[in-house]
Amino acid sequence: MQKNDTDWKSELSEEEYKITRCGGTEHPFSGKYYNHKEEGTYLCNCCKKPLFSSSTKYDSGSGWPSFYAPFGEDSIIGLRDTSHGMIREEVKCRHCDAHLGHVFPDGPPPTGLRYCINSLSLDFKPAKNTE
Repeated sequence: MQKNDTDWKSELSEEEYKITRCGGTEHPFSGKYYNHKEEGTYLCNCCKKPLFSSSTKYDSGSGWPSFYAPFGEDSIIGLRDTSHGMIREEVKCRHCDAHLGHVFPDGPPPTGLRYCINSLSLDFKPAKNTE
């Protein structure tokens, strides 16, 4: 998906733009999907492609929505992130390159991974509307 900064700025709120296009992070325990329990699919807020299923969401206590697996192998990409004096793996939408959050190796079975995702990077499609 090819869009320029002007396009993204016109489609996203200022905070959504800062997080998804500039790699920002929302404050912990502040996002609308942090404590969200509804069944359905979490989508990329920029391109609306599926990223995570509610069936893989769990409460990690981290302050951000957490998932132990992506929707599919072709949903996301991981990139080494050495910012802020840490070595982490950044998670981006494979389709539009939106920054989503980070993945850590301290999650629950079956994957042992914790995808720690910003709510402002996500949209949600309830299960009753999926086909």
